[in-house]
Amino acid sequence: MKNTPFTHKHIALGAKMAPFAGYNMPISYSGINDEHAAVRNSVGVFDVSHMGEFILKGEHALDLIQRVTSNDASKLTAGKAQYSCLPNANGGIVDDLLVYCVEENKVYMLVVNASNIEKDWNWISAHNTNGVEMHNISDKTCLLAIQGPNATSVLQPLTDKDIVNLKYYTFVKGTFAGVENVLISATGYTGAGGVEIYFEDKDGAADKIWDAIFAAGASKGIKPIGLGARDTLRLEMGFCLYGNDIDDRTSPLEAGLGWITKFTKDFTARPIIEKLKADGVQQKLVGFEMIDKGIPRHDYEIKDAAGNVIGRVTSGTQAPSLQKAIGLGYVKTAFAALDTDIYIAVRDKLLKAKVSKVPFLG
Repeated sequence: MKNTPFTHKHIALGAKMAPFAGYNMPISYSGINDEHAAVRNSVGVFDVSHMGEFILKGEHALDLIQRVTSNDASKLTAGKAQYSCLPNANGGIVDDLLVYCVEENKVYMLVVNASNIEKDWNWISAHNTNGVEMHNISDKTCLLAIQGPNATSVLQPLTDKDIVNLKYYTFVKGTFAGVENVLISATGYTGAGGVEIYFEDKDGAADKIWDAIFAAGASKGIKPIGLGARDTLRLEMGFCLYGNDIDDRTSPLEAGLGWITKFTKDFTARPIIEKLKADGVQQKLVGFEMIDKGIPRHDYEIKDAAGNVIGRVTSGTQAPSLQKAIGLGYVKTAFAALDTDIYIAVRDKLLKAKVSKVPFLG
C-alpha cells in the first residue's frame, strides 16, 4: 500500500485511515458531518495526492487528446482546464478526467482517477501513433484541494498570483508558500469553491505547504478533510464518481454528460454514441431524494409502484447540508422525469423516493 507525502500528517492528526485505490488514505478526522460543514461554511483541506497526472507534449499532443477524449480540447487556451471523459471502444467510459492546457497546442496535463492510472495510461498510449511525448508524473506530484467559501482569501497571502479572482476552470503557475512552480487551479469536486494545488515534493515542499496553509487558515477554523466528506460533498452536487455512477458500461449520454460530448470532432466510439443520441437512451442517471425513512446504498434495486425493477442505485447518503437522504441511480427513461415516484428496495421493503433536480444543493 502506498503512502502520500502527507500520510504522516494524517496519522499525527488522528485520522481514521483506510486503503483506497492502493493508497493509505484518511477517511475522516473529526467526523464526516463536521468536516462536511467546515467545507460548506468556511474552508477545508483534502489530500488527493493519490490522483494521477500525465504530461503530454509535442506538436501532435492536442490531436491525441482530441482522439481519446469526448470534450473539445481545441477550445482550451493556456491557463484553462476542462472536464472530459475517455470513451471506450463500445461507447462506455474508461475514465473521467481533467484536461489542463499548459501551452497551447504543445503541452497538456491530464488528471485521472487514482484507481485508473495504469488503465488510462495504457489506453492513451495505445492511441499514441504519432510519437507524442508522454510522462506519467503521478508518483512525484502532490495534490491538495483547498475548498470552501473562505479558501481563496485564506490562501491569497501565500502567493503573488491573484487567486481570489481566478475564474472557474482556469489556473496559474507561480510561487506558493515559498515553493516554486506550483500550479493553482480553480477546480474541485465539492461545489463549495476553492482551488486545487499541484506541486512536486522536493526539498520538504509538502510539509512546508501543508503547514503554511493551516497557519494561514487558523483564524477561519480550517480543517483537514477526509474522503468520507469528499463523497457527501460531491453527491450533494450530483457529481459522478467513477466506479459508482459511471464506468466502462455506461455511456456519457446516459450519465447526463452530453455537455462534455462534442460531435464537432472525431473521437473513440463517436458513431456509437452519436447513434445513441439519435435513437434516445434507454436509461438515465437521475438524482432522487427519499420520501420514506432510509438511506439508499450502491446497487440497491430501484422499482416502480408495482415492484418491477426499473433501475439501480449508484450512490446514496444522508446529505449533511440537506438533512435528508439522497441518491443517484439509473432508471428506465420513462421514469426519469422530475418528481416521478420511485421505490428503493431496502431488504424486504420498498421505500418511496422521488426523482429530484441535480445539484441537490442550491
